Amino acid sequence: MLSIYSILALILAYCFGSIPTAVWIGQAFYNIDVREYGSGNAGATNTFRVLGKKAGIPVMLLDILKGWTATNLAYIIGVSTTGAYHSVAFTNYSLALGIAAVMGHLFPIFAGFRGGKGVATLFGMILAINLQASLLCVLVFLVVLLLTQYVSLASISAGFIYPIGVTFIFPVTIKSVVIYGMCIFLLILVTHQKNIERLLRGKESKVNLFKKKSTA
Repeated sequence: MLSIYSILALILAYCFGSIPTAVWIGQAFYNIDVREYGSGNAGATNTFRVLGKKAGIPVMLLDILKGWTATNLAYIIGVSTTGAYHSVAFTNYSLALGIAAVMGHLFPIFAGFRGGKGVATLFGMILAINLQASLLCVLVFLVVLLLTQYVSLASISAGFIYPIGVTFIFPVTIKSVVIYGMCIFLLILVTHQKNIERLLRGKESKVNLFKKKSTA
């Protein structure tokens, strides 16, 4: 049974996720709402595309931090509510907090519920849950990105490898982590539906991280 502290932590996790870093940084330093340009998303990829790496890198790191911080709120709640650290109950509650942050990023209360696609925040979450599998995702993401220059394809590939990682490469004993990994991949597919359509048509924009702005 959830305590009042557990419920408040879930709300706080959602609020962490709702911090619209791309929107606030764009408006504060460039007088631009990134949602009005590029793909229209308030995420790191569109920030790289619209404002360049000087804005994109901080947005990406802060979005990752949102997911990591929210997931680790389980440690603040303590074992009295969730059971022993890294128990099934503790891990499940950590996942719930991370999911709350991701939902906040997708539908931010501080930015009119118009957010990003949640990939960086998802990564922060899995970084807190399973370090080895998350580093494998980074490796796959970077390889695909360098080979194709498609951030969307790199994100989809990293999302695909995560459930494989926690199932076969770095197997976990808590089934909810595996189920969550599968849900991650499905969520990424859903949020990248338009990107997938553009990839199939050969019209997806490429991102060059070595330039201030993409010419795509």
